[in-house]
Amino acid sequence: MAQLSCSFCGRKKNEVDILLSGINAHICNYCIEQGFQVVQEELHPKKKEKTVQKSFKLVKPVEMKHFLDQYVVGQDEAKRVIAVAVYNHYKRLTQPKTDDDVTIEKSNIIMVGETGTGKTYLARTIAKILQIPFCIADATVITEAGYVGEDVESILTRLLQAADFDVASAERGMVYIDEIDKIARKSDNPSITRDVSGEGVQQALLKLLEGSVVNVPPQGGRKHPDQKLIAVNTENILFICGGAFDGITRHIAKRINTRPIGFSNDESYHRAFEKDQLLKYVTAQDLKSFGLIPELLGRLPAITHLEPLDKDTLRNILTEPKNALTKQYGKLFHMEGVELDFDEDALNYIVDQALTYKLGARGLRSICEAIMTDAMFEIPSETDLKQFTISLTYAREKFERSAFHQMKKVA
Repeated sequence: MAQLSCSFCGRKKNEVDILLSGINAHICNYCIEQGFQVVQEELHPKKKEKTVQKSFKLVKPVEMKHFLDQYVVGQDEAKRVIAVAVYNHYKRLTQPKTDDDVTIEKSNIIMVGETGTGKTYLARTIAKILQIPFCIADATVITEAGYVGEDVESILTRLLQAADFDVASAERGMVYIDEIDKIARKSDNPSITRDVSGEGVQQALLKLLEGSVVNVPPQGGRKHPDQKLIAVNTENILFICGGAFDGITRHIAKRINTRPIGFSNDESYHRAFEKDQLLKYVTAQDLKSFGLIPELLGRLPAITHLEPLDKDTLRNILTEPKNALTKQYGKLFHMEGVELDFDEDALNYIVDQALTYKLGARGLRSICEAIMTDAMFEIPSETDLKQFTISLTYAREKFERSAFHQMKKVA
């Protein structure tokens, strides 16, 4: 009787581990393994592409702004600009391939606003609703390649880490680059020395913002020949840049001051361009005068501003959003079995102090911590207390005794 053999490779039964028999043929374990690899290579890319498309969540601009309103108080103009830019950017990812040669380019965003007005919080909240990989990078730690500091590729390293090193997911993510104003060109005059933490970084960022394949070190740090790099295509990554741009109002005022030479007592002119409202007139020309290079501004077409926080807005930040400060402290006390209340006068006092120190929404947190520290220290040990109220007298007493207030006196 002839010995059985594999119908595909011809190996005899005694040369293989397993030989499966069919109706009129046989197959060995080696051919089964090779066939399985071929099937995986053919079907796996299509399956992965289908999963990526299905997992993406596209939200309409109106719904996006409604979601932002629940967490961020005011800043309606910035919300509208960001919602439209983000929606158009991610809508282009779902566009079918056609023969009309019309390619939608992405709309990277730059936000201008004073410290504490909510630039970072806006970007983080947008990423939350879209359920996409998101990371925050600080432009101040980046230097030009070859110098001490981080390379621009470290930004994408953080994004890869946020996406659990899923390259396909990271390539649809969002990056917020904070303190973009700190890398402004120091002067318009050319210099023989290199501006390694200013203009040099701006030039290095161009390839990221434009859309190109960048080799990223997976664990961060310096690139070296022995390190395995990951290729990431930045064409579909949305970049949002933000900065305080302290002093840019002088550039805006200089540009819009079109009066003829001479003196003027026209009060309507001064009211039209009040100092606190100058940011609403910011343009790419003002950012160029501040020190951003034109090539970078060309890759950040969507420009928006965040209004300075007035008394009413700060008051609403304390109580209205889902994540309001009073609700956070209330939850902390509720975990101790104590109900926390704030008097209206105490809330107004906190707002007045925040306006005095000009720290924006962050100042509210600092002032509340100064007032609440003693209570949060003592109350966990008091088992009989069921309710605690922050009154104006209590708030003023605790704040005036704090180091926060004492520093102002020294200054």
